[in-house]
Amino acid sequence: MTQTDPYLWLEDVDSDQALDWVRARNAETATALEASDEFRATEAQILEVLDSDAKIPPIAKAGDWYYNFWRDAQHVRGVWRRTTLASYRTDEPEWDVLLDLDALADAEEENWVWHGAAVLRTGPLAFTRALISLSRGGSDADVTREFDLEKRDWVADGFVRPEAKGDVSWIDEDTVFVETDTGPGSMTESGYPRIARRWRRGEPLAESEIVFEGAHEDLSIGAFHDRTPGFARDWVVRATSFYTSERYLLTDGEDGGVTLTKLDVPDSSETSVKRDQMLVELREDWEVGGLTYEAGSLLAIGFAAFLDGARDFTVLYAPTPTSALAGYTFTANRLVLEVMTDVRSRLEILTPPATPGAEWDRVDARHVPELGTLQVGPVDADEDDAVWLYTTDYLTPTTLSLLDLGPRGVNAKPVPLKSMPSYFDADGLLVEQHFAASADGTRVPYFVVRPRDLAYDGTAPTLLYGYGGFEISLTPAYSGGLGRAWLSHGGVYVVANIRGGGEYGPTWHQAALRDQRHRAYEDFAAVARDLVERKITSPEHLGAMGGSNGGLLTGNMLTQYPELFGAVVVQVPLLDMQRYHLLLAGASWIAEYGDPDSGDWEFLATFSPYHLFDADRPYPPVLFTTSTRDDRVHPGHARKMAAKMLEAGKDVTYYENIEGGHGGAANNAQAAHMSALAYRFLWSRLA
Repeated sequence: MTQTDPYLWLEDVDSDQALDWVRARNAETATALEASDEFRATEAQILEVLDSDAKIPPIAKAGDWYYNFWRDAQHVRGVWRRTTLASYRTDEPEWDVLLDLDALADAEEENWVWHGAAVLRTGPLAFTRALISLSRGGSDADVTREFDLEKRDWVADGFVRPEAKGDVSWIDEDTVFVETDTGPGSMTESGYPRIARRWRRGEPLAESEIVFEGAHEDLSIGAFHDRTPGFARDWVVRATSFYTSERYLLTDGEDGGVTLTKLDVPDSSETSVKRDQMLVELREDWEVGGLTYEAGSLLAIGFAAFLDGARDFTVLYAPTPTSALAGYTFTANRLVLEVMTDVRSRLEILTPPATPGAEWDRVDARHVPELGTLQVGPVDADEDDAVWLYTTDYLTPTTLSLLDLGPRGVNAKPVPLKSMPSYFDADGLLVEQHFAASADGTRVPYFVVRPRDLAYDGTAPTLLYGYGGFEISLTPAYSGGLGRAWLSHGGVYVVANIRGGGEYGPTWHQAALRDQRHRAYEDFAAVARDLVERKITSPEHLGAMGGSNGGLLTGNMLTQYPELFGAVVVQVPLLDMQRYHLLLAGASWIAEYGDPDSGDWEFLATFSPYHLFDADRPYPPVLFTTSTRDDRVHPGHARKMAAKMLEAGKDVTYYENIEGGHGGAANNAQAAHMSALAYRFLWSRLA
């Protein structure tokens, strides 16, 4: 098996032999797909959306400024800039450009990709310094440098973290937490930092104070500073697997060392502390204090009381068979819950009690849309009770509003700030939700975006999209590129909310973990069959598409259910499940899939497309796409599967972007190119 794999040489990412093979496949794809007028038109339409000046610039507040990172046709790699709220409200805000990434990349002769910035918010240097992270080519590994916002330049002798997977975060103007590669033994077997350090200005990174060391087999270690006025705290998080972690309160001891207090909560839970309240979101049932709390619940308790031994939690949210907690957001005095019922969003506004042990005040948010997707984020959780509110669905362009929750938030009305323009004509389209019965009888929801006058004769080119993993939910969202490249041509778009995702909470995810993975694939196949039974489409006109874990999904559709599809797109995928844990970040996903070096291989082999491929079996045409610079999911998965299928004479199209990281693209032009490849491939095969 692994020892006799004839395509192992394709795992050598940058070898001349492997890259020659990649360039040859890319040239074939250029001839087959990219040379057509239809491809160029589709690519141009998508790029126009991505480069549009009319997109909503997302902003984050720091001090009196509102920061944004922006890409367009003039700023291919992007600019980091800021403005005032008053200016942002206008049609043409005045932006103060702090860093031009295109100019920086040219000056330093590097293919820099933006990875984010953190502005210092406390102390004498508050709002004048930032930590900026940049990636070469879009890889997960990046560098971090200290930036002077007033001088618009890097700080001489400032904090600099060399290239690695990791992070740096502010404690104060002269101190940061850092987790990074500092030499042999400093990283976990998953390729993430094993050690958290407190790094003081001017001292060598390798000599900085170690505040926590994890085990080599851990997933990662992280440390951060909560700067909330009056409640400043330092924390360490030890991720022992993708779904388990330990959280420690870090305090300085009198002897100059540190004291770590582990929070006595389930390792599978997600825990957060804000001011005097601690929230615990459960992934599994928890028996504590004489009560059993259900998986998917959100619990609250006074933090000081909890440290003193109290366990009398208040249930802020309890799941139902059709609803789940999608997220929550703290403001200065409120807690906003995002709840999904059958994958449709609503908001609840809660106010903590003034006295310990009293009930939380609760109201439903009014004056917000009842359908589609709602997402909120704090404007400044230390200062006020305002939140950013994003609203969207498949046919309604996204709107960003400012929602001031005020007293209890009862009559809070969103104040629209920006709306995305309509990039395609949606008048003749509608969205509907259906449910398919999976192999075990489970109801699986899915959304259909279709022409109102659809002829139910099974001939509509239909794109079925899915993910089904890591508790990630697929919710309705507007896409100008999808609308232009697919819907505007008469195509039907379908999103399957299969198990493995988070649409119905942690139990929906856990139902497709490890040896139960087949349920996610049975769910997706059930949706495909339901579309045919409804005569929306037929197998020869039905395509499947997914990326990353979704690439594993579509790889299994290709190998296990080839009769259901007329074409399959497999993007930045996992496919060789016998070696995935040995490649890049693969070991971090053992909790999701299983360990191939143990008895788990018996069930892993049942959903390893690379091993399920049968040269004598017919398969639909397939497009594999990946990125040379993806340092999360190894490009060898796509390379080896494509090579294996090509040798067997199958209809395979392959494209590998030399840049791009796990997202597949390092800039808008590359993203437009990759999207156009997928849409034109599907249209050419399904229409």
